[in-house]
Amino acid sequence: MPANHDTAAIRALIRKHKRWDLLFGLLGLLSLAVGILTLLALFVDMAVTGIPRLSADFFTSFPSRRAAQAGILSAWVGSILVMMVTALVAVPLGIAGAIYLEEYARKHWITDLIEINITNLAGVPSIIYGLLALGLFVYTFGLGQSILTAGLTLSLLILPIVITTTREALRSIPQYIREGAYACGASRWQVVSQHLVPYGMPGILTGVIIGLSRAIGETAPIITIGALTFIAFLPPIPFSGSPPAGLFDWLMSPFTVMPIQIFNWTSRPDPSFHQNAAAASFVLVFMTLSMNGLAIWLRYRLRKNIKW
Repeated sequence: MPANHDTAAIRALIRKHKRWDLLFGLLGLLSLAVGILTLLALFVDMAVTGIPRLSADFFTSFPSRRAAQAGILSAWVGSILVMMVTALVAVPLGIAGAIYLEEYARKHWITDLIEINITNLAGVPSIIYGLLALGLFVYTFGLGQSILTAGLTLSLLILPIVITTTREALRSIPQYIREGAYACGASRWQVVSQHLVPYGMPGILTGVIIGLSRAIGETAPIITIGALTFIAFLPPIPFSGSPPAGLFDWLMSPFTVMPIQIFNWTSRPDPSFHQNAAAASFVLVFMTLSMNGLAIWLRYRLRKNIKW
């Protein structure tokens, strides 16, 4: 009898816990459904409003005071150029810094302090980076309100993300990879360059593209450093014009980006400009989703080729 009583009590306890598990699962599914449906509804509303405005002229025209003639040429060109500068600065520095902290730096209070600061910087509001860039790049270094300033600002913004994701990718590599390479006589640099970086590349690329996806939609730091809200010209093309532009003259050119253009249009009372803003928002979302899709595809392809 006591054994049967204990068995019945255990079964009752298991049934009770299963009911709680089921309830928790349903609550989680409901929360996920609410979030996804809200996002889907907003995206569908934006697409329905903006897609009719999309055309070749919309991509090849400059902003205008007339909504029907306004386009996003200067905005998407500016976004691409700013992202180029951001990637060229943040990606090498972030990966190199992560490799040094993970594989070369000795573990003491200085490296612990650096790691804490990197983690904290990842959560700093973006407007703080804009204020820092305004005082440092614009006024101290005299770079002005240029593409170079915007690229450096966004590089500072995503640098903690790149460092953190790269370190996590390196940590996920089994220790026997390092030990096997060292046992074969490889130097530390050979271990890093020929084993760790190739094996960690899926995670590294994913972190880089996610960081760039965040940067392409930032508005606050770009406004802070003085991006133009209305611009009807493009940065100079190298070796064009009279006198010919230099190879890097475009770096010091005034600019605008997609989020600034969207902000400008949404602040106007004319509903036609709101339709333009919806169309530009759809393009920006498509660019962001494309970058994230590229990250997923690269991670899948690279992981297929990795043999542990």
